[in-house]
Amino acid sequence: MCGIVGYVGERDATPIIIDGLSRLEYRGYDSAGVAVLQDGAIQLRRDVGKLANLRAKLADSPIYGHIGIGHTRWATHGAPAEHNAHPHISMNGDFVVVHNGIVENYLELRDELSAEGVVFKSETDTEVIVHLVERFANDGAHGDVTEAARKAVAQLRGAHAIVVMSRRQPDRLVAIRIGNAGGVAVGLGDGESFIASDIPAILEQTRRMIFLESRQMATVTASSVTVQALDGTQITSSVHTIPWDPVSAAK
Repeated sequence: MCGIVGYVGERDATPIIIDGLSRLEYRGYDSAGVAVLQDGAIQLRRDVGKLANLRAKLADSPIYGHIGIGHTRWATHGAPAEHNAHPHISMNGDFVVVHNGIVENYLELRDELSAEGVVFKSETDTEVIVHLVERFANDGAHGDVTEAARKAVAQLRGAHAIVVMSRRQPDRLVAIRIGNAGGVAVGLGDGESFIASDIPAILEQTRRMIFLESRQMATVTASSVTVQALDGTQITSSVHTIPWDPVSAAK
């Protein structure tokens, strides 16, 4: 686990996400990736090593869109390799996930999903999350990414910070925090919104932020943020104005 950045708005998402990830390089990582919704399809670019490698891949094969998520990873389950880098995408290509934390029961869930016909492309624990989201979106959540994500995380043991994007609902990201696997900050801009695991990632973009507490989730569009408890109870969250000084912000 390491750094998370998300964006939804009218600007090109890719450079904003890469810039945010670059501001988290001090945390260390062994791979990086970005997923952007482009022309109705989720486009994924990942690479091992430094962000410079991912930037080079994006220069050769650029992706453009107004919503996306990115991640820098320290390997836990699964070796440092491109196929183990986040984001991870569902079998039907409808959902993509980035994740900090450890899915303590991932082997059990992996066996269960494999028995249902899921084909895994990585050795990570994170990949079970995106397949669970797809399962629940197709079975009872009626495609709603917030409800599918809520049902998916109910299957997980451990502490997590998760962001989900779906091409079925291309105007929103869903962020979830459970326990202490790192923070989840939602940044409020003018007609745009940001998500980050750490304040410095998005402080150049906005100083107004909402911080999720454990067992809370946020549905984030360019113009709105809806925060709920995992049981669906609506929550009114305070908006904090962060000082510009990066040292103070990091605290």
